[in-house]
Order: sequence, then structure tokens, then C-alpha cells
Amino acid sequence: MPFIDRTVLVFKVMDKMFAYVALAPKDVIFRANLKCDAEKSLELRERYEGITATDFKTPLWNTIYLDSDVPDALIEDLIRHSADEVVRKLPKKRREEYMLGQ
Repeated sequence: MPFIDRTVLVFKVMDKMFAYVALAPKDVIFRANLKCDAEKSLELRERYEGITATDFKTPLWNTIYLDSDVPDALIEDLIRHSADEVVRKLPKKRREEYMLGQ
């Protein structure tokens, strides 16, 4: 919980954030914010109403509305994809360290 207000749970791999979730729903809706490949983000946003840009409007992060048209299996895949995106962009030595720890 690196944010000052301690209301957001942050998930990291190798000290790099790949997901964050508010502990309380906003407007009665729970959501998760996940890192994503930019091209894939745009495709997902076009296909699902429950996937939108995050508040900081970058194609590298999506907000996923958990009780929406987004299937649970896809949400699980997107969580894995998010962590994989972070690992993929790590320096080679850090990637190797990560892979040894798996």
C-alpha cells in the first residue's frame, strides 16, 4: 500500500507495479487497474464496455469493471498479461532473476 491514504492495494512483480485495486468500490462498483500492451488495450476497450482507460488516460493501463460484460476467465488472463508485461520490460538480468524464482 504505497499510497498515502492506504485505500489502494498495489500488486508488484520485481518491485514494478502491474495492478492496483481500491479496497472500497467507487460508485458501488469494484474495479481493477491493469497494465496492458497498448494495441491489445485499444482492442479490449472496443470490444468490452467493462474495459476503459484509466484516469490517467494511457493505453498502457486499463480499468476493468469486475461486475460487467468482461468474463472472469478474461480478467484472470489480463492479470497474468499485466504481470507478464512488466516482466517482459525488465532488464535481462532482472528477468532472469524472476524466472529463477518461479
